[in-house]
Amino acid sequence: MAKFSGTRRPKPKPSPQSRLDGLAGLLKKVSTFSAPMDMVLSQAFRDESRLGSSARFFLAESAYAAVRYWSAFSHLLNESDFRLEADPAATTAWRRLAMLAACQAVGYDRLVSELSEGERAWLLLAMERFDALTPPASLSLPDWIWQAWVTQFGPQEAAALGEACLRPAALDLRVNRSKATVKEVVQALAQAGIAVQVSSELPGAIRVEGRPALSQLDAFQQGWFEVQDLGSQLLARLLNPARGEFVVDFCAGAGGKTLALGDLMRNTGRLYAFDTATNRLARLKPRLARSGLSNVWPVAIAHERDDRVKRLRGKAQAVLVDAPCSGLGTLRRNPDLKWRQTPDSLAQLIQTQRQILDAAARLCAPGGRLVYATCSVDQRENEDQVDWFLSEHPSFERADSQAALLAAGATLPADWQAFNAAGDLRLRPNWSNTDGFFGVLLIKKDPQRENPVGQ
Repeated sequence: MAKFSGTRRPKPKPSPQSRLDGLAGLLKKVSTFSAPMDMVLSQAFRDESRLGSSARFFLAESAYAAVRYWSAFSHLLNESDFRLEADPAATTAWRRLAMLAACQAVGYDRLVSELSEGERAWLLLAMERFDALTPPASLSLPDWIWQAWVTQFGPQEAAALGEACLRPAALDLRVNRSKATVKEVVQALAQAGIAVQVSSELPGAIRVEGRPALSQLDAFQQGWFEVQDLGSQLLARLLNPARGEFVVDFCAGAGGKTLALGDLMRNTGRLYAFDTATNRLARLKPRLARSGLSNVWPVAIAHERDDRVKRLRGKAQAVLVDAPCSGLGTLRRNPDLKWRQTPDSLAQLIQTQRQILDAAARLCAPGGRLVYATCSVDQRENEDQVDWFLSEHPSFERADSQAALLAAGATLPADWQAFNAAGDLRLRPNWSNTDGFFGVLLIKKDPQRENPVGQ
């Protein structure tokens, strides 16, 4: 259990009272969980454009703490939730929630001067009760997620995974080999006073200490590196596209894996980046320009059966399907997802994943490689989907992902427990200190080959 851990506005400087009250107002907006957390915060900061960096840090960190521990805080306040606008005591409840969240984010010692004597007494008692909570309330997971994890992993592993999802995520970089070496990036970061650790698991990966403002660095603006979780980088390595290949990133989004694939291809061949969301593809454009890659072709499609997809049927040597998913492997970064997802939304995602995977498989040439991946830890989105796919597509077979990653230069420690019994990649934050990811390498059988993969 994470324990409670121990601000500047230019004109006008906020008073201690207004700081907590401002946080209480922000938490009311967050509480509907109707939009992604980062969007809610961005809008709040636009509405309060005079907030300084210290005030923004306080609000953001405290809001994320509230979302991480929402059910635990709710339990402490003896309320089922915090949507209390009709309650005469709502103001007190929201302020108490703000106190709990701020205490978790910045520490009691940095908050005590802003509290009345009665609030101090209440908060000290609440801190004691908080530290005494036991799973699942202390892990602050919705019961349907907790029960699924207990069923799939057992209570001990579920508790460890839930605890890990409450910790801050690591900050990883991927070196753009077409523009810089690992040594050059490390030196550039050192000159900026940023401490790093070069990955021993994956060539070109670097872990940064703290949360420095990387986007202001010349090395970033020149495209020397991209921010990308180590687990995400491993998925690109699992597909491992070669020079001159025809490759499709079927759900490209903002293009993090697309850029990694293009770099592995050494800026040769042709790489299509498909997505149905034009706003996500738009975020790829400046990143693509920084990267210097000229082999990437972003394409907005209407749906997975779009004619622009059908025209490539049977032509791709490698296809990545980073499928839309629950995102439950990224709760360290996106804690609001556990409150925004529901059993019904998960069921719908599973159907969407199958439709996309079916369409993407049609692009593979004989002997072609298909990687199906999610940033979820739920077996229903991962292993169960692979079982379904192979039963419906006998022309594909499962390859050993562990062997494929080793051949691609990735060596994962045994204590990561990074592979399931079938050899698929399976990362969990409590073991690997990466986001939770799943990846399986599938091969389309080539009738002209005498020895299929794995034989």
